[in-house]
Order: sequence, then structure tokens, then C-alpha cells
Amino acid sequence: MPQLVRTTPGLDMLWAIWRRRKWLALLVFLTPLTATAGAVGTLPNTYESSTTVLVQPQRAPERLVGPSAVEEPETRLRTISEQILSRSRLLELITQFDLYPDLRRRASPEAVVERMRRDIQLQFKEARESSGRDATIAFSLKYRGRDPEVVAQVTNALAAFYVKENARISEQQATGTTEFLSAQLEEVKRQLEDQEQRISDFKQRHTGELPDQQAANLAALERLNLQLRSISDRQLRVLEQRDELAKRAADDPAAADAVAARLATLRRDLARLRTQFTDEHPDVIRVKQEIATLESQLAAQGGKRATPDDPAARQLKDSRAAVEAELTALRSEEQALRRTISTYEQRIENAPRLEREFQQLSRDYAGAKELYATLLQRYGNAKIAGRLEQGIQGDQFTILDPALVSREPVAPKRSRLLLMGFLVSVGAAAGAAVLAEALDTSFHTADDVRAFTSVPVLVSIPPITTVADLRRHRFLFGLAALGAGVGMIAINAAASFLGRHL
Repeated sequence: MPQLVRTTPGLDMLWAIWRRRKWLALLVFLTPLTATAGAVGTLPNTYESSTTVLVQPQRAPERLVGPSAVEEPETRLRTISEQILSRSRLLELITQFDLYPDLRRRASPEAVVERMRRDIQLQFKEARESSGRDATIAFSLKYRGRDPEVVAQVTNALAAFYVKENARISEQQATGTTEFLSAQLEEVKRQLEDQEQRISDFKQRHTGELPDQQAANLAALERLNLQLRSISDRQLRVLEQRDELAKRAADDPAAADAVAARLATLRRDLARLRTQFTDEHPDVIRVKQEIATLESQLAAQGGKRATPDDPAARQLKDSRAAVEAELTALRSEEQALRRTISTYEQRIENAPRLEREFQQLSRDYAGAKELYATLLQRYGNAKIAGRLEQGIQGDQFTILDPALVSREPVAPKRSRLLLMGFLVSVGAAAGAAVLAEALDTSFHTADDVRAFTSVPVLVSIPPITTVADLRRHRFLFGLAALGAGVGMIAINAAASFLGRHL
């Protein structure tokens, strides 16, 4: 059937709707209002206690204890919070104060712990320092529960946990840092001693070859070269003298024996030189030429010999022997000088390589020494920090305002909940009445019929109610009222039960 178009003026229409739907609206209004009243009336009171813990920063300057001994209070607070809100610590508190007895009977320990975490609130209070950084100066700790005395006790216990845990962490941190730095210091000290021993061994192995001795080596080499040139000049003069004596011996037939002796000496020198040099060496060539010359002299003398008592022959022989002895001494000295020069040249040649090795050893030693000095300073700072912690000089937590027993509950807000329930009930009743009226397609007045059809309305017959109809109506109304009352009682009981067990 098409939707009716109501023509009754506004207030009259509302009054007509109220007369027709008042019992439905009243029933819908009472249902949520009864549930709200039952729940609000039996909701347990929730009490809250709070305490304030003052964070006192360390009174020792950072330059004294070092940056390693300074820890941000926020970092330590969050670390302690994680420990205090751990499952084991909260279960200990729950057992100690017999918290959440109903919830513990029907839920798992994890759910009980999570409920307590939600009931604990931690709020930091910060202040702006002169450096522009926000620093935590205090924090408030709040806890909610059913029993006000137990709530205050739990709040104070949590605050005491913070203070105790902070002291334990401070002492443990100072002790642990000192022990760690002490072990590191011993290890670096052993490394430093090893570096010192390596440098000492290096200096002993390469005495005279060290970079700082390079100038002395060059000066000694120059001095030895000068001595070598001096000996070479003396050898030349001795060789000239020997050649002169050889010529005198060649001109004097009486000196054949001296020439023969000289020839034997030269042959021995030639054999010795050939063991050291090749035939192209200047000394070998010179000795060979001298041997050839003396052999020619002997051949020219024809084997003439001087008598042993000839004074001239003896003098010439002695002179030649002295020259040969001097020449032999000069050659020995030359060989010794050349060996010494070779040693100094080898030192100078090895100097760059040894200098690199020595620089590497020096860098390792300097690095170990610097690390040792740094660790020594940190170790001293850690010991100072430990003494400061023991002397209550570090970051300290002090309970400023202990938690007190709350006299007024913080929840539930009964007046606010009742007002919200009343508004919801009114809205639900109005909505039910409007919905029922919209779904109703029957005619209630002659005007409704005239608005629906163009057929004229001839007569309007009012409802005819008999005594039996009246009795039946009263019976049904009473039965409905009884059912509604029982329903309201049941709804109130259910809401009260739920409210008590929230």
C-alpha cells in the first residue's frame, strides 16, 4: 500500500504519534536506561594514587668524570621501566598485594600482567637547560586499582623499585666500567712493553745502521775514502821506488840474486792476484809486465852472480826488501780499509729500508702509547665516577611526594554515564516511535483517508468497545506490563552483574 501523507499540523501530529506509540517509546526508553542504571550502580570504584620522583643530575662536572661516565636520565629511566614492567616483576607485585583476584581466577597470568601494565602510567617532566636541551628533572608514577590503600602501597612499591634499581645500575655500571678498563689497560700495557722490546731488539741488531746514525756513517765513509786515497798515493810512491831499485839491480850485474829473489816474489804475487782477479785486471797486468822485465834482465846478465860479501849488493837487497815489506803492509792496510768501506756502504745502502721498518715500529709504539694514555685517563675517570656513585654524586632518584591513600574514586563518572544513558534512551525511544509510525500503513483519522483517495467520506464511526473488549485489553496490558517489568529486572540484573565483573 502506498505511503500515507500526513496532513495533521506539527504539534497535533506529534501528540497523535505519542498517544499511539507511547507504550512502545516508553518500553524502548526504559530498556537502555535500566541497563545503564544497573551497570553504573554496580560498577566498582577505581582509585588512583600517584607519586613524584625527583631526578637529581650528577653534581660532578663531565670534564672530571669523562663523557663515558655520563648517562642520559631518559635512557636510564626507560631501561629501568622495561625491567620493572617485566612479567616476573609484575607477577611478584600481583602476588605480594593480591591484585586482580577475580581476573586471576578466569584469565591467564599474561592477561593479568597486561592489565596491570595498562593501570600503570609513567609521565616525564622536563625542563629546558641553558644548552637548549630538554632534560628530565622528575617523573610521576600513577597506578589505578579497586582498593585505595593497596593502590597507594603498590604505587610506593613501584617508586621504590625505581630508586633501588637506579642505584644498583649506577653501582654496577661504575664497577663494570672500571673492571673492563682495567683489563683493557693491562692488555695495552703488555702490547706497549712488547713494542718497546721490539724497538730495543731492532736497535741492537742494526747498531750503526739506524736512521739517526746515517750522518755519522757518511762522515766515516768520507774519512775512510780519504785514507784509501792516501794509501793509494803511498803505494804509487813505493812502487816507483821499487821500480827504481829494480832498474839499479838491472844495471848492476852483481844484483842478479836480488833480481831472482824479486822475480820469485812477483810470481807469488801473480799467483795470489789471479785467485782474486782476472788477467785483465790492472794489477795482474802490471805484475806480469814486471815479471817479464825481470826475466829479460836475468837473461841479459847471462847468469852472473855477485859474491855474498859485496856491500853494494847487500845494500840493494836490503833496500828492495824494505820496499817490498812496506808495499805488503800498504796492501794489507788497503784491503782492510776496503772491507771497512764496504761495511759502511752496506749500512748506507740499507738505511732507507731500515728507516721504513723503524718508522713502522715507531708508529706502532706511538699508537700503543697513545692508546695506553687514553685508557689510563678513562680508567681514572671511571674510578672517580665509581667513588662519586658511592658518594651519591651521580644521577639519583629521590621520592619527592610519596603516594597517599585516595579518598575519592577517579572512576567511574556515574553522573556522566547516567546522562549519556538518558540521552541514548531518549534517542532510542524517539527513533522507535518514528520507525513504527513509518511502518504503520493503517488509517487513523478521516483526514488520512481523504488525503489518500478522492472518494468522499460520508460518515465516521468511532471505535465501539464492549466490556469484554475492555477486560481483554486490561488483561493484555497487565500481562505486557508484567513481562516488561520482568524484562527490566532481568536487564538490570545482567547489567549489574557485568558492572561488578568489569
